[in-house]
Amino acid sequence: MNSAPPPPARLADAARLFNGRRLTLARQVAGLRKNGLADLIGKTPTAVAGYENGSKRPASATVAQLALALKVEPSFFIGGDSPQNPVPTPHFRSLRSTTQLIRDQAHAYGCLAADVAASLEKYVELPSRDVPRYPVPPEEIAVGQPEHAAMQLRGDWGLGSGPAGHLIRLLENHGVLVVYSLAQSAAVDAFSIEAGNRPIVLLNPVKQDYYRQRFDVGHELGHLVMHGDSEPGSKIVEDQAHRFAAEFLMPADTIVDELPTRADWTTLFDLKERWGVSLQALLMRCRQLKVMTETTYQKAMVTLSARGWRRREPGEGTATEHPSLLARSVELLEEAGYATRTLAAQARVPIDIFSTATARRPALDQMHLSHIRAASTDSTKPSGADQAADVTKLHLATMQRGEHVQPERQLS
Repeated sequence: MNSAPPPPARLADAARLFNGRRLTLARQVAGLRKNGLADLIGKTPTAVAGYENGSKRPASATVAQLALALKVEPSFFIGGDSPQNPVPTPHFRSLRSTTQLIRDQAHAYGCLAADVAASLEKYVELPSRDVPRYPVPPEEIAVGQPEHAAMQLRGDWGLGSGPAGHLIRLLENHGVLVVYSLAQSAAVDAFSIEAGNRPIVLLNPVKQDYYRQRFDVGHELGHLVMHGDSEPGSKIVEDQAHRFAAEFLMPADTIVDELPTRADWTTLFDLKERWGVSLQALLMRCRQLKVMTETTYQKAMVTLSARGWRRREPGEGTATEHPSLLARSVELLEEAGYATRTLAAQARVPIDIFSTATARRPALDQMHLSHIRAASTDSTKPSGADQAADVTKLHLATMQRGEHVQPERQLS
């Protein structure tokens, strides 16, 4: 953000058109409580609450203070592409393992990522949303229903009975946005949210485990398919999403004859590579399908723990899957002459939020985000096999008069 004070006219416009919900998003993304923001701008928490709920409208000078404290432009508060209806609560894995402040930060960032996508979609055509609903009752064990939903989706998406392949690209090709979360909220595991017109899966930026990341993506896909209106965080709902992911990634009819009846580690490692899942997931599948006895399963898990494989499984490992839908959208627009900063301004989000939401790879240090992005310009663009496998449905949409941003001569 430019350190020069904004022109009075811009501040007056922001004050006149002030959207309290945008203030809430900016405060939550900054990781602040109302009293913390109040201290920064010299106001009371009651005043901040009034600005957010719309009962009070800030003066131009207060808008300037808010923008400076939250590191956003005054125009951020005018609105943007956020849906007017309340955004459903995201599906977090455990409501006890993280603080409300961190969950709010992750949630608010997800809403801003939706703003970014909605803004880009004015100029770039993305794959149509194709995520059917197969609701499962959230208050009961629902024996067999999550598994049936997974089988139905595999059929809808034409996956056959074998391994699912590149899971993130599969979701993106069916209109699901996949983005990395902020490094500041890395305590939150992968989660999903319905914001705007598209479902979004947000990945943990520090989890660099190919096999566990794939299960995370399958788990969140389960929430999107089964739990549109369910209260998130319950043990039953999370168990249902786990069962969905297991069936989606390891369909019972195919894998049951491949699983060992004992802890045959050579066979399990081979299956790990074939199906793209962890040893723990395979052992759990052996237990679920009653291929292993409970005693055999427990002994295998003891061995897994004793060897330190619960934290880090052996082997060279495989590079994690990365999203490409929004990153490729930005690349197309840059090639057409649209600067990244202009695109971020059009979406009414700070440049660091825009860059994180459209990144192919996680930026673990937000303080050096722009440096990382500049240093890796060549390496982050797809080449060779990556480009061949990239999302290919994207193309520049017809610009609508009065909607498009003006291209700049110098690309950022």
